[in-house]
This record gives sequence, C-alpha cells and structure tokens, in this order.
Amino acid sequence: MNTKITAMIGMLMALWACWQAAAETNTTPYPKMAPLEQYLMPRDAEITLARSAAPAAISQDADVWVLGAHGYESAVKGKNGFVCVVLRSWTAPAGDPDFWNPKLRGPACFNAPAARSYLPIVFKKTGWVEAGMSQERLWESVKSGFAKQEWPTMEPGSMCYMMSPEQYLGDAGKHWHPHLMFFVPETTAMAWGAGVPGSPVFEGKDPDDHLTIFMIPVGKWSDGTPEHPGAH
Repeated sequence: MNTKITAMIGMLMALWACWQAAAETNTTPYPKMAPLEQYLMPRDAEITLARSAAPAAISQDADVWVLGAHGYESAVKGKNGFVCVVLRSWTAPAGDPDFWNPKLRGPACFNAPAARSYLPIVFKKTGWVEAGMSQERLWESVKSGFAKQEWPTMEPGSMCYMMSPEQYLGDAGKHWHPHLMFFVPETTAMAWGAGVPGSPVFEGKDPDDHLTIFMIPVGKWSDGTPEHPGAH
C-alpha cells in the first residue's frame, strides 16, 4: 500500500479512537455552547477565509455567506453557482467532542447542487443554535424534519472544496489535509471503493443527516502551495 495513504488511514483511525473515547467518558472540554461572540469573526476576515476554501478561479465568482448574530447572512453575490461559507463546530456529528468548540473554522465552497440541498440544513441548525437550542434538542429537531420530509433531498453531484490552508477542523484534526467532499444519500463505503487498500477515498458516516460523505485528499492547498508531509 502507498505509504502516504497508509499513514493517512492510521491517522484517521487514531483520531476516531480519540473522538470515541472522549464521547464515551464525557471528557470533552466543550460540554456546552460558548458565548456567541467566540464563534463570530470580523466580516472582511470571514469573507477572505471563506474564499480560501477553493482555488481563486472558483471562489472569486462565488456567493459568500458570513455568520452573524442571527444566522448566516449574504455578504457577496457571485455568479458561478458556488457558495463559500466558514462552517462552525455544530456541523459536526452528534456526540462529537468538538461540537461546541468555538475555535473550529471549516472554510468550504459548495457547488450549486450542494448549496441547494446541503446548506439549508446547515443554516437551519445555525439558527437553532443561536436561539439557544441544546445539542440534544437540535438532533431531535433534525430527526423530526426528516420524518416530516421537511429537508431537501440531496442532489446528485453535490460536493464542496475544503482546501483552505487556514482551516481548523477540531483540536485533534486541526488542519488535516486539503480535500474535496462529496455528499450522497446513505450508502456503503464500497459504493465508491472507500477505505480499501490503495484507494484515495475516505468515508464519513453522517446518519443524523442521512448522508454518506466521501472525502478525497488532494496534494495542494487552494493557494497552490503543496501540503507538506508530516505537517499534521
């Protein structure tokens, strides 16, 4: 097996073990939401960070949304169908120890199908969080929304770029790797050949949002600089 892929798989397994252990022992340093201002950013800085998710040829013509005191707000109107945002910690799965981590910043640039079918639930969760909803109640509301068919069906081809060198994806993963993410309705890892020897595809299960997320690391950050081996 390619040594780089082997190292990445080992790292992911170690991170998963840490996350599971923290969840099971309730040792997370973020047991509840921090004051809202800790999750906010200066507007111009957030626009720049959001755009760093994808190469400039994509992000310079994308819509940009920023987090305000009342949810995400449109900051820049684009023209290519992409939408760049900086995701916060509550996009993590239920029980993740980083769920309330105010340091987490996940710049992502979504294509049009993902913007239409994935971002609505992100924006809805954000509104609930800012209104003071607990994590437990949030997931009950998500489950209820699926039962009532209130959420859009994930569109074919939904994906996003997460190639920002400034990303902070949690205290364990931190910058992880520049990568692409593909969102599909729940399926098996082998539907994409994920996680098998020699495959560059990783699988992320998101049963609460009824999704399987496939991740493909790439060799460069959005600004064209190479990812340095051993930097994580």
